[in-house]
Amino acid sequence: MELNTINAGVGAKHAKRRVGRGIGSGLGKTSGRGHKGQKSRTGGFHRVGFEGGQMPMHRRLPKRGFKSRLLAINGEVSLSDLSALDVAEVDLLVLKQAGLVGELVRKVKVVKTGELTRAVTLKNINATAGAKAAIEAAGGSVQAS
Repeated sequence: MELNTINAGVGAKHAKRRVGRGIGSGLGKTSGRGHKGQKSRTGGFHRVGFEGGQMPMHRRLPKRGFKSRLLAINGEVSLSDLSALDVAEVDLLVLKQAGLVGELVRKVKVVKTGELTRAVTLKNINATAGAKAAIEAAGGSVQAS
């Protein structure tokens, strides 16, 4: 293969659209803009959502609520979930493999819901004060990051 034999791929190049160059071009006279109206004229432009001066949809409808973007990366695990796991040392990877937290989760906190009956060691996982007390009472420990 030589440099002078290399061709562009199929569909990589196409002819530039030449408008306003006579009837034969297929885009003569109005140049594909139709007749009259704002869009047919030079500088005829309106921003996305503009409704001709009518109050636009995004301002007519009421706004409600707020959804934190941190919800996707923060996870929560209960004491009863930990007690169901058959693992002595629990970290983020173990929780993801067990399906207790989602794949996108980066931070996990253990909350005091349910009971813990056996010793569990948490690695790089935070716990609420009540959950930490319950884990330590069961003979486990919390090694938060």
